[in-house]
Amino acid sequence: MNQRDLLVIGGGPAGAATAIRAARAGVRVTIFEKGPHGRDKVCGDGLTPRAVAALQDLDIDIGPAHRIDGLRMIAGKTTRELAWPTTDRFPNHGAVWPRRKFDTYLIDLAIDAGAEVRFDTEALPVLDGGAVVGVSAGGETFTAPLTVLAAGAQGAAAKIVGAERDPDEPFGLAIRAYAETPRHAERHLEACLSLRDEHGVPVPGYGWMFPAGDGTVNIGVGALSTMQGFKKLNLNTLLDQYAAIVRDSWSLGAYLEKPRAWRLPMSSLRRHGRGWVAVGDAAGFVNPMNGEGIDYGLESGTLAADLFVANPATAPDIYDRVVGERFDAFLRTGRRFSFIIGHPLLLRSGLRVAVGTQAAANVTLSVMGNLVDNETPGVAGRVLGLADRALRLADPLLRRTRATA
Repeated sequence: MNQRDLLVIGGGPAGAATAIRAARAGVRVTIFEKGPHGRDKVCGDGLTPRAVAALQDLDIDIGPAHRIDGLRMIAGKTTRELAWPTTDRFPNHGAVWPRRKFDTYLIDLAIDAGAEVRFDTEALPVLDGGAVVGVSAGGETFTAPLTVLAAGAQGAAAKIVGAERDPDEPFGLAIRAYAETPRHAERHLEACLSLRDEHGVPVPGYGWMFPAGDGTVNIGVGALSTMQGFKKLNLNTLLDQYAAIVRDSWSLGAYLEKPRAWRLPMSSLRRHGRGWVAVGDAAGFVNPMNGEGIDYGLESGTLAADLFVANPATAPDIYDRVVGERFDAFLRTGRRFSFIIGHPLLLRSGLRVAVGTQAAANVTLSVMGNLVDNETPGVAGRVLGLADRALRLADPLLRRTRATA
């Protein structure tokens, strides 16, 4: 009675994408979501052009979302407003789609495609001889040839299969709130790259204003664990300081709800094994340079489903190889770079370079938009390739002299 073709732990974008693609191919798939239908997820709500492309690959209409045409970057006294580039791979627009609405939209599409969804149900992998053979959920056991771990930031399920965060790699923390603003319909995201904490220490991270088109803006701040004094960083204070900076220019109202914080995993000790794969945040697919991961979640979930449909037995190994080829170099470069900007002096120097010229700002835009991977042509791809090689040589020194030591 509880035999399925595919089991998915987690009903966020990565899990929903997996289920949508698999169910449309005739796969019997069950999603286990520990929250209720319509639950919220703490997030910046921004969708990069890469995320839009992943949704288009799933034939998903993004009409309900608020269209975004570019990014406004602020570093000190320098402001650069850039349009998302037009490329052969990604559209020239992104979106803002509050996660309460976005996640519900996707999970409903999975249901429409034929997937079974069990809400308010936490599922944990069941192992037999080291292989995942199914899940335990709601007092029942479900079996399937493949289980997809899509439970977001690594938790109990990840510990069972060894997919925890690498303790030697950086991670991020972020906090967001919603506030009313007359500028809610703007078509540019805004990112302030030159934040400081209450002690005046530069923060490797950024503050954001993501207009939602519904009368509100998602306002938030994020920081990397490589920051000097990271363990003492007060996110609520940092958010309030940033809100004070943008209050006049955005005619910002009071927070509409209590600010909520979350952790951003940026690595994983394992992302596949016999009978299972991890997708999205559960696999550590988060860009260390902007905290974004929805696009990687959609892509990796879709890929996992496609490989399962092609051959369930070989899917885990091929999945690990393909996502490694697609994402690993860029994400590794980002993690190494995070050790550089954890040093206040190097962070200030890096910001001057990042927005100092139009050419440099264009590369920064590609990085902030997750538009770089192993197939990226042009200047951005070459720059990141050179950076990866240089940072590989500098990595031991960077780790020994990390700002938090």
